[in-house]
Amino acid sequence: MKSSLIDYTLHLADSNLILAQRNAEWCGHGPVLEQDIAITNISLDLLGQSRNFYQYAATLIGHEATEDSLAYLRTEREFKNCLLAEQPNGDWAQTVLRQFFFSAYQSLLYEKLQTGNDEQIAAIAAKALKEVAYHQRWSSEWVIRLGDGTEESHDRMLKAMDELWRYTGELFIAADFELQAGFDVALLKEGWMKKVTSVFEEATLPIPPLGGGGAVFMQTGGKTGVHTEHLGYILTELQYLQRAYPNAQW
Repeated sequence: MKSSLIDYTLHLADSNLILAQRNAEWCGHGPVLEQDIAITNISLDLLGQSRNFYQYAATLIGHEATEDSLAYLRTEREFKNCLLAEQPNGDWAQTVLRQFFFSAYQSLLYEKLQTGNDEQIAAIAAKALKEVAYHQRWSSEWVIRLGDGTEESHDRMLKAMDELWRYTGELFIAADFELQAGFDVALLKEGWMKKVTSVFEEATLPIPPLGGGGAVFMQTGGKTGVHTEHLGYILTELQYLQRAYPNAQW
């Protein structure tokens, strides 16, 4: 049970850290200054959430584990983030759609976790919900703005959907450690689809099937350490300083 709780806490931390790292790549490159600041602040919010989960995981693991060792000294096969978080930024449409998919899921997840049996995870989730509400609102407004905008912006959103939809199914396929820790993410799928459908209808975007006949084949494996090639490159940049100068401190 404890090992499953550790794995689950690491999963939550890893997904936030990797998406934070992805979003941070936009710093100084956003389409306009206001949105450059917005995506950077979202990145910082996610980083703060990941730190809280890593600190809790380090406490559960004990020995010499720290938030830094868990972030900087684990290999890609040890990371348990969802595949969606590690996908490339692409253009602005792909970035905001990735954030919307993740935030809509995270909002439902944190609402459930804040009433869960684990007091520490519940406290972290409750504290983060206000941040996630902003992330969801900001990203959904951009999805609508681009989807129901010009012909080019609409086409860019369609392309983003082609790239990202295949990674959304994994969010609702529970890994063993999730079930053993008492968190069945499959229960969130209906609420997530309802939110996505509402935003997509306003954005004049088609709604791909998440399961059943005609559904896009869903990519899985991130929760158990089987990742796309992109994660290795992210970790190379993220972990370089600590690996080049072991135990370096500010």
